[in-house]
Amino acid sequence: MPSPFPGMDPYIEDRDSWTDFHNNLASEIQAQLNSRIRPRYIARLIPRLVYDVIEIEAAQSRSVYPDVGIYDQATSQRRIREVAAPEMAVFALETAAPPEKETPITIPPASVYSYTPNEHPLDLMTVEIRLKKTKELITAIEILSPVNKRPGREGVDEYLRKRTELLRSPAHLMEIDLLRAGTRPPLETPVPAAPYYVTLSRVNDRPRVKVWPIQLFDPLPLLPVPLLEPDPDVPLDLGKAVAAVYERGGYADWLDYREPPPLPTLSEEETAKLEELLKSRA
Repeated sequence: MPSPFPGMDPYIEDRDSWTDFHNNLASEIQAQLNSRIRPRYIARLIPRLVYDVIEIEAAQSRSVYPDVGIYDQATSQRRIREVAAPEMAVFALETAAPPEKETPITIPPASVYSYTPNEHPLDLMTVEIRLKKTKELITAIEILSPVNKRPGREGVDEYLRKRTELLRSPAHLMEIDLLRAGTRPPLETPVPAAPYYVTLSRVNDRPRVKVWPIQLFDPLPLLPVPLLEPDPDVPLDLGKAVAAVYERGGYADWLDYREPPPLPTLSEEETAKLEELLKSRA
């Protein structure tokens, strides 16, 4: 049975469903892209290990990356403030801030970190498009999760640093945010209010980006995924991908539509529309 929502289903934003949905959506995007970009390019899934800490009144997140990370201890607080600076202006800035010199250090493996029984390790997937011949990263597609959107948490700071590194690289970056809750990565210019967004930063257009604001009951857009010039963009049907994941994941039987959707609370107008959709489903 398909979702009663024409676009994103807000009930999937529940923490018991989100990680399963997140990684299945990444896999569906990978499959859809590979059917269109091979053999010159390959779309791959890249895991990121995240520790989600559940507390009585709040949630904390700690991300652990294998291999090598970029961190400058002496200027860490300044770097975090710079990450929130206008790196991705929407039709506003004409020049980007010059990159700083950064010092690479090796991050210890996950086994050296102590964590409590309340910490739940999660593998969250990024979709990367790479050139088959050289393995060069062409486009990174990030699907935001709650650990990327909780201000003041380590997982947010680490994602923003990763985001800045991508924005200073020769790779395109697409961010897909299908979560109403939390704080989104910063943009300098205000964008239309919407519960969901997709943001695309093309290498040649930086610091300008394109933003798709998506309303709660709107269909999800057909997105242009950039490749190397002069190759044309490849279309990504986000609505088709979400619908396929909903069916494959059995969410029609898992989600309880008798309850209100997860926070944040819907407006009166949204609640009335939601009730209308659910009545048509019954």
